[in-house]
Amino acid sequence: MSCVSDSSSLNKALRQQYLSLPQGPFCQVTYIWIDGSGEGLRNKTRTMESEPKSVADLPEWTFDGSSTGQSEGHNSDMLLIPVRMFRDPFLLDPNKLVLCEVLKHTREPAESNHRNKCNKVMEKVKGLQPWFGMEQEYTLLGVDGHPYGWPRLGFPKPQGLYYCSVGADRAFGRDIVDCHYKACLYAGIKITGTNAEVMPSQWEYQVGPCEGIEVADHLWMSRFVLHRVCEDFGVVATLDPKPMVGDWNGAGCHINVSTASMREEEGIEHIEKAIEKLSRRHEEHIRVYDPHGGEDNKRRLTGRHETSSIHDFSAGVANRGASIRIPRQVGQEKCGYFEDRRPAANCDPYAVTCEMAVTCMLDDVHE
Repeated sequence: MSCVSDSSSLNKALRQQYLSLPQGPFCQVTYIWIDGSGEGLRNKTRTMESEPKSVADLPEWTFDGSSTGQSEGHNSDMLLIPVRMFRDPFLLDPNKLVLCEVLKHTREPAESNHRNKCNKVMEKVKGLQPWFGMEQEYTLLGVDGHPYGWPRLGFPKPQGLYYCSVGADRAFGRDIVDCHYKACLYAGIKITGTNAEVMPSQWEYQVGPCEGIEVADHLWMSRFVLHRVCEDFGVVATLDPKPMVGDWNGAGCHINVSTASMREEEGIEHIEKAIEKLSRRHEEHIRVYDPHGGEDNKRRLTGRHETSSIHDFSAGVANRGASIRIPRQVGQEKCGYFEDRRPAANCDPYAVTCEMAVTCMLDDVHE
């Protein structure tokens, strides 16, 4: 069975001949949205007569929600509401990628639209200047579902060789990683780094710090760009939190959090206060840290492979086996941020950042 898709073998030089044709004053705008699974991304493209300068220039659009798990066939039209615009690294300037919210015909948010609630919460806490950074782990697979670069029979050498590795026998798929990084920079996505992860064929990139809703917008668009780059290479990026059973690391989406008071002198007091609040709402957070109410994270948060147990809450300085890690530098300088290591790789960043703001910040708005 082939490990790469048939479409990836099409003549890319011939494709470039057509992509390089002038397009006059017109602009191709690709609308992107989250489907009914809460994990999948869909997209379609329209022509505009001129280049839009901001989201305000973009019209609402509709799509068939019965084909995306978001409506019934007898009343299938769903609304696409543009919320953030990026440059298109695949069709190039002046073309655009546009992230959209999904609304029902009543203009109520679709069930998979967690951005609507998140944005309202972020507006309430914006005076605290909340900053978020997210660390997206993912695993590269062939289209046959086998980890990219792994032996066709058996397993690669055990973990230990692959984290931040270099070499053809250790780093699998770096071309994809480099292309994704450059595409994100071109698009205007706030990607801040990347590295090979502990399991072979597993990688990570970081988005942020961003203030408020922005980090989730940028993370969702970075995921679209990742899947689109992988499509060109004929492989698959999975966000499954435990893609391989056995003695292999899972995949998370750790979130780094701070407010202005945490970043100031003696901000450690505010960090510790937030961690204490988190300790009281562990189960509520676990329920929103993957799209299936904690079922995906059960496979990952075992207390092994640099994770805490899903059943227990813990915190510690420089402890990657804890629910919450306080970076060593933060512990020394007594200010900065904390890291929640519980969110799964396939989490909805709107749901995660919203829950974090509700737990740690809403009370402080009125104090």
